Amino acid sequence: MGDNLVYKILKSHLVEGTIETGKEIGIKIDRTLTQDSTGTMAYLQLEAMEIDRVKTKKSVAFVDHNMLQQGFENADDHKFIQTVASKYGVYFSKPGNGICHQVFLERFSVPGETLIGSDSHTPTAGGVGMLAIGAGGLDVALAMAGRAYYITTPKVCKINLVGKLKPMVTAKDIILEVLRRLTVKGGVSRVFEYGGEGVKYLSVPQRATITNMGAELGATTSIFPSDERTLEYFKAQGREEDYVEFKPDEDAVYDEEITINLDELKPLAAKPHSPDNVEEVEKIGKIKIHQVAIGSCTNSSYEDLMKVAKILKGRKVHKDVSLVIAPGSRQVMEMIARNGALADIISAGGRILENSCGPCIGMGQAPGTNEISLRTFNRNFYGRSGTLTAQVYLVSPETAAVSAIYGVLTDPRELDVDLTVEMPERFLIDDSMIIPPAANGAEVEVVRGPNIKPFPVNKPLGEAIEGKILIKVGDNITTDHIMPSNSKLLPFRSNIPYLAEYCFNTVDEEFPKRAKENNGGIIVGGNNYGQGSSREHAALAPLYLGVKAVIAKSFARIHKANLINNGIIPMEFANEADYEAIDLLDELVIEDIHANLEKGKAEVKNLTKNYSFEVNINLTEKDIKVIKAGGKLNLVHSK
Repeated sequence: MGDNLVYKILKSHLVEGTIETGKEIGIKIDRTLTQDSTGTMAYLQLEAMEIDRVKTKKSVAFVDHNMLQQGFENADDHKFIQTVASKYGVYFSKPGNGICHQVFLERFSVPGETLIGSDSHTPTAGGVGMLAIGAGGLDVALAMAGRAYYITTPKVCKINLVGKLKPMVTAKDIILEVLRRLTVKGGVSRVFEYGGEGVKYLSVPQRATITNMGAELGATTSIFPSDERTLEYFKAQGREEDYVEFKPDEDAVYDEEITINLDELKPLAAKPHSPDNVEEVEKIGKIKIHQVAIGSCTNSSYEDLMKVAKILKGRKVHKDVSLVIAPGSRQVMEMIARNGALADIISAGGRILENSCGPCIGMGQAPGTNEISLRTFNRNFYGRSGTLTAQVYLVSPETAAVSAIYGVLTDPRELDVDLTVEMPERFLIDDSMIIPPAANGAEVEVVRGPNIKPFPVNKPLGEAIEGKILIKVGDNITTDHIMPSNSKLLPFRSNIPYLAEYCFNTVDEEFPKRAKENNGGIIVGGNNYGQGSSREHAALAPLYLGVKAVIAKSFARIHKANLINNGIIPMEFANEADYEAIDLLDELVIEDIHANLEKGKAEVKNLTKNYSFEVNINLTEKDIKVIKAGGKLNLVHSK
């Protein structure tokens, strides 16, 4: 029996454990990426490890999130990241050079290698055959320090693509179809490996759209083979020496297989407020729209924006629609500026934003009250746009551009336009905004602004866990719910004491006050608690407020890891009916917690209501050591 792509990479990078589904393994990490929203914390943690130089093949720090400089905070963070990167041997991509995932794909991706990044959409690089995984900042810092990255060996699900996409049906529609079938929980403990005859018709940017948004499935990552289309892309990027053919064995074995017939797909949209709330555009109907936003790490490539320009050329954006467009990189922006496509977009009435994440992460362009916004992004979580009453739909660039013209959600197949895009034999290559690190890091002075505060560090675990229920939330609570991301709060990502005042702000404004009044306590959640972004802040802010444990029906992968890394115990209801019985401010106690961690289960006493219930504590031996130490950084220091 042959190996699939995932097992080939795992085997070649294995440093600890046995590759067996469900078993923990440690793998060597070749490359890392950080971005400015999560990067400051990651580099503060790297400093705490007291190393001289990063140990990876290449690590890159990007600035792409906190771009609105309404005060000194963002600029200070950027200077800190640039100087600390230079000191420790990390390349620095300056503000304006582009979104981390787009630039990494263009300039740093290598088939067959491993990548972890402090951003949940790091799997974008799976479009060229990398095993690229989103992780918390501390795990990325540890990888930069030369430590192994630990994961549970996932199931490998092959998504067999057959047929060929019809005109105006896109790669975005492929991943929306996967989400419609599997939901935002369907990828938990899985890697999705794409194969089949249909793959050869997809360019690298199209493949990257699919692997990028695979994060919304809760998957560990997604991956495509590296083939002739990959070679075309690397040649055009002037990086042919980085190309490696990387394909599964002909007799490769998979745990599961799903077939998608590309011939049968139609334009799709994810309706509010979840990426898996998917329906065909024609069935949703011609609802009036107010805003269209094209860009993000999902759909901001040269190919995407050339198609948008072809749709808009000679036409005008509807009088009631605001169209904003953010190219994914400086390379993309400059190329469409030079070939005239940018002029076509501007002439139609499009507003051009920076080469950055922008409105995707709530950094500007919030819709108006009760307005409908079509976005080519990857998430439409409640409140993420910056307007709680907004209704956000996720669509392809083609659907977005056509709808912007008509002023209503429109099936793009209604517009007859040739969208053939000739990919350049050579992209415009200018890496002058990627700054290499100093040759001698000891000579670099790290610059710290007043907004950069120390990250909270937990204490070693005591003999019992006790506290009141500080909040009870439902299913699919995202990290945006836990630690909101918007233009007002993003500048304070390096200031946990300030951020903590807004923890759970969109759910319950009283949470921070309640946590302080009760000296911390316990959070209760539903299924898939902590889905979405990789941001550690959704664990660090509760930690600062004294949260000791989270009891949920189930957890999203990255958030669970972030809780463990910071010494907060994730527990799962053994009987979901017990979730219903718990109420706000019930006082709970778990005695002899050390022994219960080893057993993998515990009895929880509800002192308020005088009854007990059972929880499962699904932790590895390494997780237990981390929890007992009060967090991974404490454990590293103890060694």
